[in-house]
Amino acid sequence: MLRFLFPGLTSGAKRGQALFDRVVVQARRPFWYAEAQVPDTIDGRFAMLATVCALVIVRLESGSARGEAASAALTERFIEAMDAEHRELGLNDPGLGRKVRKLVGSLERRVDLWRQAAAGRSEWVGAVRDSIYRGREIEESGLEQGARGLQEFWQRLSLLSEDDLIHGRF
Repeated sequence: MLRFLFPGLTSGAKRGQALFDRVVVQARRPFWYAEAQVPDTIDGRFAMLATVCALVIVRLESGSARGEAASAALTERFIEAMDAEHRELGLNDPGLGRKVRKLVGSLERRVDLWRQAAAGRSEWVGAVRDSIYRGREIEESGLEQGARGLQEFWQRLSLLSEDDLIHGRF
């Protein structure tokens, strides 16, 4: 009843939330931290979240205006999550906005990186190294597993209908 009378005052599902939730599930897969050897740290988890999010954004951009809108909604959810997570960590200081902007810039750099790799204008393995390992020494087997896992994920995204992707059905 209150939702009908006061739609602006009651909480409803946020635009892009289902898609963001699926991105988080994908980024938390144990495969990344075991076989692909991504460090199971705050930085490593952020790298995986930003990488998966960037790949989904690149895929959404290749669709229609609905895909572009879903990409914007996913980015909004990412920003909200980064802000909320840093507040929970007790980083609610005057520098919080600057920190969140830096994290969003990191996502933007990854989107640009994956645009190039998906279009074949840069090497996939190099994009993996830059996106999830960020110059850290990694065993060749971990890098190979990371590249294989992200290629498989990209292929699954590529086969999805835009509607399934927008609604986080992957």
